[in-house]
Amino acid sequence: MEASGTDDKVKSMILSAWHNVKYSWVLRTKTYFRRNSPVFLLGKCYHFKFEDSESSPNGSDSGSVTNEDAFGTAEDFRKDFISRIWLTYREEFPLIDGSTWTTDCGWGCTLRTGQMLLAQGLLVHFIGRDFWLQNSARKLAPIESSYKDIHPYGTESSKPQAAKENEDQNQAAFYHRKIISWFSDHPMADFGIHRLIKLGKHSGKVAGDWYGPAVVSHLLRKAMEDSVDPELQGISIYVAQDCTIYRDDVYDQQDNSDCDKSVLILVPVRLGGERTNTEYFEFVKGILSLEYCLGIIGGRPKQSYYFVGFQDDSLIYMDPHYCQSFVDVSIKDFPLESFHCPSPKKMPFKKMDPSCTIGFYCRNAWDFERVVDELTKVCMSCDVLQCTVIP
Repeated sequence: MEASGTDDKVKSMILSAWHNVKYSWVLRTKTYFRRNSPVFLLGKCYHFKFEDSESSPNGSDSGSVTNEDAFGTAEDFRKDFISRIWLTYREEFPLIDGSTWTTDCGWGCTLRTGQMLLAQGLLVHFIGRDFWLQNSARKLAPIESSYKDIHPYGTESSKPQAAKENEDQNQAAFYHRKIISWFSDHPMADFGIHRLIKLGKHSGKVAGDWYGPAVVSHLLRKAMEDSVDPELQGISIYVAQDCTIYRDDVYDQQDNSDCDKSVLILVPVRLGGERTNTEYFEFVKGILSLEYCLGIIGGRPKQSYYFVGFQDDSLIYMDPHYCQSFVDVSIKDFPLESFHCPSPKKMPFKKMDPSCTIGFYCRNAWDFERVVDELTKVCMSCDVLQCTVIP
């Protein structure tokens, strides 16, 4: 038994070293974007031929893109992307109960992409989709200078507007760290890998197994249900059954006896047989263009990515396949750099695995009806029926 445990530890160390070599180029390689094509990121549209807000056109000049707002610039896109929470393989974290694993390197990628989608939902819920774009004049790189040491604006802090802005930024910084702590690689973290592995045992999963997008969706739902953190009592997760959203079930989760809850809707889908049918690409683009979209837990076969946008026929994603050291979030002002991805990646749609999960955020019943309407329009315009809403 002891020899087996030693073998597992050696295997874990070799896997970590191999994947660090294999994926270390992720942070070094540069992704190229076409300057004459719009780029979509979680419902927002950007255009790289516009370097600043003064050169950005209004909606009437946006060609075939029907966004009501002006295009964001290349710098806006960079700020938006880097402000998303990036959760990757980690090593040297506390031992996962019932195993010898102290890393998820090589097997935990879908758990990480699921965490990233949920983290995006929590960012929208507690901070707002565009807070950092609207309220931070400072650049987001390096990350630590953007999210740490938020301070009053000197003598201006006595003015009501400056004080309000300072209060908002401090609150956002608090929740930013709070959200990251919920995904800490520690047994007590609400959505940490230890908690998800523990919940996965009920589905016959153990540490070291590969998890699919649908399984991860239900693990996240159960983790949210089990949380006793007061901050999380105003939000719940609904997982669609067989691509069907039951309206009454969503309303039941929103209309709670204690409070009106916001709901994250997760829809596991399959976009083809062994390979993704290219006819679904317009459907995927339509989904990622919606303002309520939280992204997609997907990837290529046996390699999960968090899809957050697209340009032309390429998907934009955040890659969890980079092994980083464990960060102790119990330390005051723990470092934030490793939780934000400095570079987006692109992948041709035709390489996408057909199995994926789509996420939406609904703050209230009105939002839910908007999601239903927009989702229905996307399905009809693309002539696909991937999701049904039943009263």
